[in-house]
Amino acid sequence: MANPWTGKGNPYTKQEVRDRLQLVINQKKAIIAAGAGTGISAKFIEKGGADLIIIYNSGRFRMSGHGSTAGMMAYGDANAVAMEIGEFEVLPVVEEIPVICGVHGSDPRRRMWHFLGKVKDMGFSGVNNFPTHSIIDGHFRNVLEETGMSFQKEVDMVNLATKMDLFSIVYVGKPEEAVQMADVGADAIIAHVGTTVGGSIGVTIAAASMDDALERTQRIVDAVKKANPDTFLLAHGGPINTPADVKYALEHCKGLHGFVGASSLERMGIEQSLTNLTREFKALTL
Repeated sequence: MANPWTGKGNPYTKQEVRDRLQLVINQKKAIIAAGAGTGISAKFIEKGGADLIIIYNSGRFRMSGHGSTAGMMAYGDANAVAMEIGEFEVLPVVEEIPVICGVHGSDPRRRMWHFLGKVKDMGFSGVNNFPTHSIIDGHFRNVLEETGMSFQKEVDMVNLATKMDLFSIVYVGKPEEAVQMADVGADAIIAHVGTTVGGSIGVTIAAASMDDALERTQRIVDAVKKANPDTFLLAHGGPINTPADVKYALEHCKGLHGFVGASSLERMGIEQSLTNLTREFKALTL
């Protein structure tokens, strides 16, 4: 759908985004969604052919040289940062593909129906639940659940987004969370299997093995297939990092439709290309 004021392709309705992704699957291709923390990242991710761009508050930290987990910490207003990146950096340069806003659904300071109205008016085509409490476990997760900052708030945000005709692509950490999201109309569910490995600030000791990651992903995929078979199913994080890793995951996880890459696309691309290009320059002699 072209914007009547600019002729550009943003924003899209929920069904229009779904139709675009279904066309990718019908062509026997993998859906690829990519995180963008800067305008230049978004511009060239689009040129590379990504199907969706997702804006996370963590993108600002990632592109400043810090770990993406900084986006989970109290280092700024997650919702305000995502909106700022969208308004001033990404939305002005993206020509055609849908752009998704990362929304901190459990933020107790937001009237979520009001905030999602702003997200839609800004020109985003959908929402993602980041920061997400689905990747927190143990005692701290229990405290969050008991004190009003629960994963259910993220589910409620997606339920609102569905009613507001916003596409939703959401993170979950386990099958029961996936079913909660599928039941309120989440369009795409991402099996989050941990912080991305590799590069200058990826995890090593805390990383899951590929077998463990795919086993967790398969359980999430199977649960969603039973709850709502029309849901798009994607993998993210942990050892699933490179194109070869994603190919392996698609071959060994039945029902998987694609991949969401943030650090593995944006950060790794910058780290590798700048390092190699600088070395080429420094190899020159007089």
